[in-house]
Amino acid sequence: MPDDNRIADLTPSLVVRLRAGDPDAGSVLDRLYRRSMVRFCWGYLGTDPDAEDAVQEIFYKAIKATVVPDNFRAWLYKIARNHCLNIIRNRARRPDEQELPAESRLYAEMTGNVTRMVREELRSRIMHLIGTLPVSQREVLRLRYVEELSRSDIAFVVGVSESVVKSRLFEGIKKLRGQTSLLEGE
Repeated sequence: MPDDNRIADLTPSLVVRLRAGDPDAGSVLDRLYRRSMVRFCWGYLGTDPDAEDAVQEIFYKAIKATVVPDNFRAWLYKIARNHCLNIIRNRARRPDEQELPAESRLYAEMTGNVTRMVREELRSRIMHLIGTLPVSQREVLRLRYVEELSRSDIAFVVGVSESVVKSRLFEGIKKLRGQTSLLEGE
């Protein structure tokens, strides 16, 4: 996102315009948030169709909300997280549903066969390492380094204090650094 502050200022007005029936406002919101929301939801739900369905519901909830906060982006992630956790809880009640994957997906631009193979191998090793972390640490690492949210926004999304977010980030990175031998192929 080129200028998060400018976008954050425009988003509540875009929601108001969308509610008033302006389809262009919907297109702008879609361009600004859909890709990151699908990626975020996929990390919880594990499939593209489930993530896409969740994003539709999340956008619907955001548009129907009576109050749109100034920090729309963090608020949208909080809605997404809660929605995905509800889906996971519902899956647990129905054993016929597929299991939630332990790892989230990382997107990367891949070029060339060799680059693609190297990145896949590295991605696989990183995903294995991340999968060894507690869920609470994986979640804050993903929000910080994949979704690029600030620590205060992560605290809002996850519902903990900023100091807890800092601690989880620190501990998660410390554990990952302690396992670098796996990245080197040993």
